[in-house]
Amino acid sequence: MDLVWPAAAWALWTAVLAAAFKLSGRERPTRTPEYDAPPPVVELLRGMRAQEVFHSALFELAGRGWVTIEGDRLSPAPSAGARDERARDEPTRSEAGATMNRHRPEPLLPYERWVLERVTARLAGAPYAPVIALMPDGADLESEFVPLVRQCAIDLGLARRRWPTMIVPLLLAAALVVPWYATVSRAGASWPGIIATAVSFVAGVSLLMGGRGFLPTARGLEVAGPEAEPLNPRYEWIFTGSGWQGVEIEPAGSSVRGPKRQEVAGHVVKRWVEIESSGEGRYQKYYIALHDGSSEKATAFLVDQGLYKDVLPGDPVRLLVKPRSGKVVRVLAHERHW
Repeated sequence: MDLVWPAAAWALWTAVLAAAFKLSGRERPTRTPEYDAPPPVVELLRGMRAQEVFHSALFELAGRGWVTIEGDRLSPAPSAGARDERARDEPTRSEAGATMNRHRPEPLLPYERWVLERVTARLAGAPYAPVIALMPDGADLESEFVPLVRQCAIDLGLARRRWPTMIVPLLLAAALVVPWYATVSRAGASWPGIIATAVSFVAGVSLLMGGRGFLPTARGLEVAGPEAEPLNPRYEWIFTGSGWQGVEIEPAGSSVRGPKRQEVAGHVVKRWVEIESSGEGRYQKYYIALHDGSSEKATAFLVDQGLYKDVLPGDPVRLLVKPRSGKVVRVLAHERHW
């Protein structure tokens, strides 16, 4: 079976795709934001889940008086509705950015309005509700909330679209017809033809679903640097069956004894990043703290960056760890808190 021409067609399309991504990845001149980036935008640039970005937006609104959060309960601010109506008539950040200082502007941003509307709808007139009960569905967050936060990042100059228009991804997807047809016409229904069809379908859908893309700018990467270490990483307030209580956080090596590897389980109650320096430069260490729900202390474990980004406070996890070093070897079970 002569597959030289199909192979050449696939190689050419791959080269064009790589060139398009390389050219689109070049940094473009962007304006520097004139005020600090909102925490939800920073969380999005760090690659956090939509649920955590929403959570960050909710607590930022609480800090500005739009809602009230006490413990694990949220209640609407007395004048939140009136303030929201007034904010609708105010200029947006993109329109008034040239005259604002480095502090957060008072008018609500589009994604903040979205958060308040969803929270109000879920409260349904109730005086308060648990914060976790106000989380919208994941599909709504991904399709409606996240695009609004992304647009805010773009307006601030912290991110940009990979493609100025949809023309490039459309042309790349359409060009898949050439290597696909070259393969199928030679191989027919054999395994090369089946693989070519599957690859063409997945690649085409990915290009079209990805749209114009989303890339952090150099300033955005700087703003989204390592998450700051908490003021007191060895102490945290957590909610147990008997209410809120403060617990100490101790390193795993001081409390976990036994074999070389051991299973531990609990709820994630805190996470943070520590920056350390060595002869080769600076590097980051990622930590999470687990609590079993009743003990007077929580235990801190060293994790990789992937696990750090995947778990959130409140998530139940079961881990395989090295007791002496406190390093997590593998995730045995993980349930989403939201």
